[in-house]
Amino acid sequence: MATLLKSQKTALRKSMRGILANLSPDEIQAQSRQITNTLLALPEFQQSKNVSCFLSMPAAEVDTSAVVAAILHAGKNLYVPKTTDKERGVMDFFQIFGEDDLRALPRGLWGIREPEREYMGQPRPTGDGGSPEPLDLIVMPGVAFDRSLSRLGYGKGYYDRFLATYTGTGNGESEQGLRPRLVALALREQILEAGQVPVGETDWKVDVIVGPDGIVS
Repeated sequence: MATLLKSQKTALRKSMRGILANLSPDEIQAQSRQITNTLLALPEFQQSKNVSCFLSMPAAEVDTSAVVAAILHAGKNLYVPKTTDKERGVMDFFQIFGEDDLRALPRGLWGIREPEREYMGQPRPTGDGGSPEPLDLIVMPGVAFDRSLSRLGYGKGYYDRFLATYTGTGNGESEQGLRPRLVALALREQILEAGQVPVGETDWKVDVIVGPDGIVS
């Protein structure tokens, strides 16, 4: 069964990569603007204080540059992902201290900007330790999503593993209540009908999908 699930996921990733590769930069930017406007209007976003948001790849996914700028402009605390153990597929979220800090981040895996562990000689607060307050909202990427709120990631398990550790359970809320809202950003082509994204026991569903035509929840 596990082998079948893996092959289904691999096939969908391959198919989706082909579809996304055919989207023009202008089309991705147009959809990204609509997605950004919808996200910023969500009560989940407006009421949040501590927000994690992925920094987008140079192509083939929603551009989050306007989202992270809006998080900082609104005075919220922004956290961004960083791979901390590539061999074990572990990541954490590190706080960003303003637009100058954001602009100075070096590019890492897949051309994605990642923070250093320290800022101005001090360890950065992180989502999974070193931060005095829990994350309220995690804005997530993915390869594909469906209308039952299933998510297909990039195959390394970073988000599923982080969430299981962060909440203290496999797929639910911890005793401390550390269950941030999970909001996915998806281009129109990435949103499939319910049941079309293959999922296993350790795959997390999201709470809301934000696309260019509105939300799925």
